[in-house]
Amino acid sequence: MTQLSIDDLRRVLVDCAGEREGLAVGGDIAELTFEELGYDSLALIETAAKLKQRFDIDIEDDKVVTAETLGALLGLANAAVAQEAGR
Repeated sequence: MTQLSIDDLRRVLVDCAGEREGLAVGGDIAELTFEELGYDSLALIETAAKLKQRFDIDIEDDKVVTAETLGALLGLANAAVAQEAGR
């Protein structure tokens, strides 16, 4: 598995929890908080489940809910990809 892009992650989040106004705007969305974007912890857990299903990326729920931004969640996802590749 190759590294996810911010756009890959954005698409998964939108599939799981719907598109919010902040995600529709172009530009750098990586540092906007999930609160600013209108997503809650349930949306993040659903996103993590979809990442597992679609890309076989396994992120523990307790780590997922600590991610405050899309960029932080992307970092967790790509760290899981790197860890799996190292096995």
